Amino acid sequence: MKKMSFIAVAGLLCAANASAQTATAPPAAQKLALAQYTVRSHEGIQRNLVEAAEKMPEEHYGFKPTPDVRPFSQVVMHAAISRFRTCSYISGQANPRDSEKEDQARSKAEIVALLKEGGAFCTKALDGLTDEAMLGFVRVGPNDVARGLMITGETAHANEIYGTLAVYLRLKGLVPPSTERSQPKK
Repeated sequence: MKKMSFIAVAGLLCAANASAQTATAPPAAQKLALAQYTVRSHEGIQRNLVEAAEKMPEEHYGFKPTPDVRPFSQVVMHAAISRFRTCSYISGQANPRDSEKEDQARSKAEIVALLKEGGAFCTKALDGLTDEAMLGFVRVGPNDVARGLMITGETAHANEIYGTLAVYLRLKGLVPPSTERSQPKK
């Protein structure tokens, strides 16, 4: 009887161990096309920008690390306005926020809402994006620019802005969202 109980417990432990390994196993390898990867990159930086904007307390939206740089609010506004401008070119649609200015006085809620709206506008512009479409040209002023260059340039620019926001957050004693997500839960 003791031998049977031992075997049953050992079997349960093995099954639990196998289940735990399955739950923490890395995801299966994927084959990512250029457009698919580009869209994922856009979605990832959009998440970081929004979470950083949401994380900074409203009383610090006017924070400037030094007198010669923009306050936090303007850096976030710059990200939002840039997303509208670039994705209007990509989609061929008029920029619905063409009259927006970085230095317009706004509440945190209004700025975060504008940033989310800019991200949604880009997501819609990128919906169904294919590798072939990335090679197509869009008119930007007097130039014809490959659509793929526009979105990868915007994503690089957004990453630069996020890096700036991360410094502002750190100077206020806050951990940037991407760092917080990568740290083990305590």
